[in-house]
Amino acid sequence: MTRTEKLLAELIALPSVNPAFLPPRHPHAGEQRVADFLAATAAQAGLEVDFQRVLPGRSNVIARLRPENEIKRTILLAPHLDTVGAEDSQFVPQRKNGRLHGRGACDTKGSVAAMLTALCELAESKSRPQETEIIFAGLIDEEHAQAGSRAFVGQASRVSPIFQKARDRRDACPAVLAIVGEPTKLQVVTAHKGSLWLQLETRGQAAHGATPHLGKNAVHEMARVVELLETDYAAQLRRRKHKLLGTATVNVGTISGGSQPNIVPDRCTISIDRRTLPGETEAEVRHEITALLQAKKLTAKIFNAKLAPALALETDPKLPLVRQFFRSAGQSRPAGVDYFCDATVLAGGGIPSVVFGPGDIAQAHTADEWISLASLERGKNLLLRFLNSLS
Repeated sequence: MTRTEKLLAELIALPSVNPAFLPPRHPHAGEQRVADFLAATAAQAGLEVDFQRVLPGRSNVIARLRPENEIKRTILLAPHLDTVGAEDSQFVPQRKNGRLHGRGACDTKGSVAAMLTALCELAESKSRPQETEIIFAGLIDEEHAQAGSRAFVGQASRVSPIFQKARDRRDACPAVLAIVGEPTKLQVVTAHKGSLWLQLETRGQAAHGATPHLGKNAVHEMARVVELLETDYAAQLRRRKHKLLGTATVNVGTISGGSQPNIVPDRCTISIDRRTLPGETEAEVRHEITALLQAKKLTAKIFNAKLAPALALETDPKLPLVRQFFRSAGQSRPAGVDYFCDATVLAGGGIPSVVFGPGDIAQAHTADEWISLASLERGKNLLLRFLNSLS
């Protein structure tokens, strides 16, 4: 068993389900037990360790390797520590046919294990970088509201002065790069879609089910709205393309209306998932949906259903540190993914960010989540190669 596999198995066995998905005080809730374990592991390897309090009982864990000379560059390794919910059996790591099974194996404790192991091996070697600071930040709450990455950005200048320079845009090519851990099949990803959740509400007038002509059916009105979104609006979005991400999309995910069959419903709501492309804003999306409804003489109120903005990511692949990572990973062109992650939060705080990690997003959140052990070890080795190239 490799050091990376051993660490991943230990992490799977420590539940860190996002509290948003569990009842209060559930024993599997929260990332702190994982953060504490990682802090002890990092300290054992000689790394400087600190915690960044974010929410009650929930902290980001920071592990730092300082260079021998003055800091001129900073690399941030930033996987998240939380997972979605799971049955008890999924917290027992199982090794089968070259795979490690268990909750978080690929999303994203595999990246945690690969990144921290690479940093620990570098710290224990004789080839410590001369002018590059390397920071591991295990972030909380990515699966819900990204409180960990948002708090990190808010306190980044306290973590490293290089982050403040990047945020102030003092350098044309910032001497900083964040590598955000997600299962990308070891592709260096420079762009991902944003995720905008909206709730739409139609109002009608209640009446007895025997005399529906005396009321106004809010469900019927919403049915027309849904049809419009899933046909005309979806077709409009398909004409909007990005070279790495394809098209923007819309999905009507839930609908709720009425109280019982013999009452004309006076209210109906739907929730929609609108995947955005770089450059699209929430205000623009709301405006275009409102305009489309008005053109069809439909009326619906629109509300934001997310706790915080979740915009798309687009990082310049020609930035020097990004190009250097491409070379270390043996990659000639940038890649994009459909899902949203912490990378855009860090990028919004002035830290150029890419996404990278072992595993495949197709296995994330499944009842039988797993990661290829070959991918896990190769991911650690590619990260170590890149970090060594900075010496």
